[in-house]
Amino acid sequence: RFHDAAYVAALREASTLGRVQPWMRERHGLGTLENPVFPGLYDRAALSVGGSILAAAHVAAGGSALHAPGGTHHGFRDHASGFCFFSDPVFAILTLLDQGKRVLYVDLDAHHGDGVEAAFAGDRRVRTISVHEEGRWPFTGLLQDEAGGTGFNLPVPARMNDNEFALIIDGAVLSLARGFAPDAVVITMGADALAGDPLSSLAISNVALWRAVESLVACVPSAVVLGGGGYNPWTLARAWAGMWGRLSGQPIPDHLPAAAKACLRGLTCDLVDEDEMQADWLETLADAPRP
Repeated sequence: RFHDAAYVAALREASTLGRVQPWMRERHGLGTLENPVFPGLYDRAALSVGGSILAAAHVAAGGSALHAPGGTHHGFRDHASGFCFFSDPVFAILTLLDQGKRVLYVDLDAHHGDGVEAAFAGDRRVRTISVHEEGRWPFTGLLQDEAGGTGFNLPVPARMNDNEFALIIDGAVLSLARGFAPDAVVITMGADALAGDPLSSLAISNVALWRAVESLVACVPSAVVLGGGGYNPWTLARAWAGMWGRLSGQPIPDHLPAAAKACLRGLTCDLVDEDEMQADWLETLADAPRP
């Protein structure tokens, strides 16, 4: 419905064969360093789309749904980009549009939500807002970029902290959101804006991120929350788990139970050095504030 049929076929073929033909790389961006072919690739990408469709269907009559493995916001109609093969946020938005809703899309990932913005550029039924690190890949989403009059880009400086993030959310994002009068919101939360992520220089706490998402969810009857990016598995897992806890009304514990600690201790990541590890990544769910 959104992706080019030839691209879908190429992705399926590459996934089945476990390799790409030169034309697949040239035409569709497959088999590159940032879009590698791996076992189960097609199923992983397709399941992400199915999860976003299901999440949007669940909130048709109201409420919120979390699809943590969703948020592949760099996928384009006919090519992969930035580890994103299909654009599952687009399908969440399309599902909500089918229900006759005006849809707000808010992207809090450290990287610009370029694929979703391009998909709905000029579509007056959708407003896209992206808060992302300035000068960070994919190097798009400048303040003056308006996506045909339907997009708002808010590039922020490196080392952005909780207070600065709250200023952006309260002073700009929520105002733009309410001014659109949406019926539904799709949010790519993105754990890569958190302190300790190796692929961004932003420095907010997961508590600040949860607060931002909750404030957007409270603006509309229907909300879909997607996990988005994140390249530190310890901060990512805690951000996703805590987001689910907050959205479902569960208390956030001061200390994690033994099983959760064991799970976190079992994670590995080549991008995070041992001397960069923080004690609270293994002990708590909520970060200390980062003012």
